[in-house]
Amino acid sequence: MFAVYAESFSSDDPLSGLVVGERPDPQAPEGWATVTVKAASLNHHDLWSLRGVGLKQEQLPMILGCDAAGYDEDGNEVVVHAVVSDPDWTGDETFDPRRSLLSERHQGTFADKVVVPRRNVVPKPASMSFEEAACLPTAWLTAYRMLFTQGGLKAGETVLVQGAGGGVATALITLARAGGLRVLATSRDEAKRAKALELGAHDVFESGARLPVKVDAVMETVGRATWSHSIRSLRPGGKIVISGTTSGPKLDDAELTRIFFLQLQVIGSTMGTRDELAALVNLLDASGTSPLVDRVLPMEEARDGFSAMAEGDVFGKIVFTR
Repeated sequence: MFAVYAESFSSDDPLSGLVVGERPDPQAPEGWATVTVKAASLNHHDLWSLRGVGLKQEQLPMILGCDAAGYDEDGNEVVVHAVVSDPDWTGDETFDPRRSLLSERHQGTFADKVVVPRRNVVPKPASMSFEEAACLPTAWLTAYRMLFTQGGLKAGETVLVQGAGGGVATALITLARAGGLRVLATSRDEAKRAKALELGAHDVFESGARLPVKVDAVMETVGRATWSHSIRSLRPGGKIVISGTTSGPKLDDAELTRIFFLQLQVIGSTMGTRDELAALVNLLDASGTSPLVDRVLPMEEARDGFSAMAEGDVFGKIVFTR
């Protein structure tokens, strides 16, 4: 079958290990389902995989891709949940120490077909295109869990989204607005700030700018570059929910004094559950809200999508289609 896969690693030139070609058809073990892929979206995770992060040499070649939407074996339109937990695990699968994402231990979604546990298949509503649905399982699910599960935010509260432009940040803005929150957003780029307003942000600011109000929560995916600003933007008792560190994990100043004196909450968040993915799909279906797609490319042109993400030339999700 056709597939986009990692053949080797390189921290300096990650795309050098990317191959667009053929791989053997997958065989579904007992309790697993084969999904025919119609659309799959690109994540930073895929670039990190090409650098050898989270992926071991002995697992190569590995088909990349965490997210997909397509048809199950009965012809039903479905979305694929990317978190694969231990078969015996019960409860929130993000806490399973043996969990993995598709394309880490199991072959990924950038292919004609992908096999996943049957419980990882979620119905896709007719109101949503395959391209839109393929955006949801990683970036949008991460955003949903950050806002409503880990953040526990409710309509009328104010949230700051750092680093507008990336897939998670654009999802955070759209979902926060759909959930009745007052949304502030930051970006170093003027064009991205303008697009954040179009997405539904109530106000936008340059990165690091002093805000006119203290916020109830900050959604943090950037890390070192925005951490101090995030902490200083919170009201007493406020929350910072962090799901990534795209600018690096090491901090020059963790703002510990401010955290304990203002009784701030620092909350980690990783991916989401199958039930949260189903809830996210229902929220978008009921509200008429759609994921922002930066561009749609045939999977044969996957290298162009990887290049755009590596260069930061993205606002929203890059989607590959079959």
